Amino acid sequence: MIATTQYRISPSDLEVMLALARAGTLASAGERLGVDASTVFRSLQRIERGLGRPLFERSRTGYLANELATELMAHAEQIESALEAARSSVDSAPSSIAGSVRITTTDTLLHGVVAPALQGLRRAHPQLNFELHTGNELASLTRRDADIAVRATRQPPQHLVGKRIGAIRVALYAARRGSVRSLAEVEAGQADWIAPDDALPEHPSVRWRKRHFPKAAPRYRVDSILSVLELVALGLGVGIVPLFLAEGRKEVVRLTEPLDEGETELWLLTHPEARHLRRVGLVYSHLAQAMSLP
Repeated sequence: MIATTQYRISPSDLEVMLALARAGTLASAGERLGVDASTVFRSLQRIERGLGRPLFERSRTGYLANELATELMAHAEQIESALEAARSSVDSAPSSIAGSVRITTTDTLLHGVVAPALQGLRRAHPQLNFELHTGNELASLTRRDADIAVRATRQPPQHLVGKRIGAIRVALYAARRGSVRSLAEVEAGQADWIAPDDALPEHPSVRWRKRHFPKAAPRYRVDSILSVLELVALGLGVGIVPLFLAEGRKEVVRLTEPLDEGETELWLLTHPEARHLRRVGLVYSHLAQAMSLP
């Protein structure tokens, strides 16, 4: 429980805490709030002084919300949702939708699936902005580090709501003008492999290669599937990449049929509370309809 205090927390105090918790740094929080970093710092000092308790742990990398701040963030997010609902009630015209929606995904899915799907939405709602975070880790939708997640997984977190978009099929590819022209050459050990590094140790393509080519040591190891494709296209070796990325590329040729063992699923995810925010619900519904896989 939050200790009783004479300091009366205001909605603006909660807004400052929420911005800093999501951004992690004073400068980034200031950008979200439309003020400079020193203003955020002074506001935080005033709030902590009033409460008589710290809210964040300071480190070289930024600010991390402690237990009390995390509890207060939950109240701040409820207020944020209520304000969003109130704005929607005032004006329900689709053209009036504005604000920022945070989407977390991987660079592979961003370039191959998400960004193309956002094109139509950008034209229809010019006042809608997007913060696109790419990384292999799943940003916390519970803490609202992101509003929407687009992920390749067979088991999405149970505390999130979402929609299965479809199966992500993969195959083995080589450069069209490269030295390797058939699967037989790969099986004979005549090809260099390009594969994900330790950032993706359980990626389906890694498991498939180790099962079927246990003696094949990758010559090139990269930190994303998109990089695998780019190196394959340059003729540096063979690699397993999704069909949605490779089938439109003239520089590469498919050496196998889709690999059933390497298949995974594409999921569109959000937090149960976030989906009721008008701007989040709009983007979620649009992506659910616009994203597609071959």
